[in-house]
Amino acid sequence: MQTKAALPILFVVMFLVMVGFGIIIPVLPFYAEEIGASPTELGLLMAVYSFMQLIFAPMWGRLSDRIGRKPVMMIGITGLALSFYIQAISTELWMLFAARIIGGTLSSANMPTAMAYVADITTEENRGKGMGIVGAAVGLGFVFGPAIGGIFSKISLSMPFYLASGSSLITLILVFLLLKESKLNKNDSIEKRRSIWGAFNRDVAVLFFVQLLISLSLSGLEATFAYFAAKKAGLNSTELGYIFMIMGFVGAMVQGGLVGRMTKKYGEPSVIQVGIIVSALGFGLILLVNSFTTAAIFLSIFGIGNGVIRPSVSSLLTKTSTAGHGSATGLLSSFDSLGRIIGPPLGGWLFSLAIGLPYISGVIISMAALILFFLFRPQVSTVKTTNMQN
Repeated sequence: MQTKAALPILFVVMFLVMVGFGIIIPVLPFYAEEIGASPTELGLLMAVYSFMQLIFAPMWGRLSDRIGRKPVMMIGITGLALSFYIQAISTELWMLFAARIIGGTLSSANMPTAMAYVADITTEENRGKGMGIVGAAVGLGFVFGPAIGGIFSKISLSMPFYLASGSSLITLILVFLLLKESKLNKNDSIEKRRSIWGAFNRDVAVLFFVQLLISLSLSGLEATFAYFAAKKAGLNSTELGYIFMIMGFVGAMVQGGLVGRMTKKYGEPSVIQVGIIVSALGFGLILLVNSFTTAAIFLSIFGIGNGVIRPSVSSLLTKTSTAGHGSATGLLSSFDSLGRIIGPPLGGWLFSLAIGLPYISGVIISMAALILFFLFRPQVSTVKTTNMQN
């Protein structure tokens, strides 16, 4: 009963969190430019957010193991509201940087804590379904958020930031009133939580590196696809917005509807491998883009593969890690952030050499992740046992 009541609430919370985050995505570059940011400073403004998440996500995850998920999640959402408000009132570039640093530091609590919450309240059999539901909420938030931000930016460039701050405050109230504290695993001893790196051990290390490689290749695509599509198919920004919206919907539907069934029937290791293969196929097909239709289809294929990987990796990690759920998911978020820091400049550099190189490298990186996972994947007897019982 706790799972049935909590998962829909968590879905709404993470959806609203990501809507607020997504609202500012299309506006921030123009807003920063209006204040006086150069292209290099804009890049640093984007990178500093991911860098703070890289550092602090494991700390928040570990703290949630000690004091509970709800208070840490409320800290993360408060950080978002504060960050958006400071950005809204910014008149100097240093204020934007301060806001991004605050936002990256505090909001890095949200994703690992949400994933740990799911792990707390679900059985191992239904873990993949729960992770998929959270992943779907995140995906849909990124679909609706930028569209809302684009609409309200016509009023003023600061309006989306005020809107995102207000949305975050509403989300904070919902968490306070509706979300109950999860039942922490009493078997998670203090010894298991002693070190932030306690979740990183030989048995599960491959999952962190797989997430790093997948995040790296995805962020490289996101940084270069607009230029690639414009050159190959003459697509404009509006058409690209629709394409990414289609990709987001498809990915969210797969995460919310299929991940749970697939992991329950075949187990997380098999789903991760299939996801990586489909993702690599999507990268290869992107090289053949020549129209709006082919771009939408090929990016959706990529989105399907990429969309099943993170929930399945999170599910498998919380089943196999000997650390607390928060410590494990926090460290996973840190590796994801590292990929998002490295990916855009790497993708941009490869694009400058040849426009197809980011996607060729995406295939290579995906296959490297597949081989790495195949050779060193965790052996989970509980997954096998569950599947045999079904």
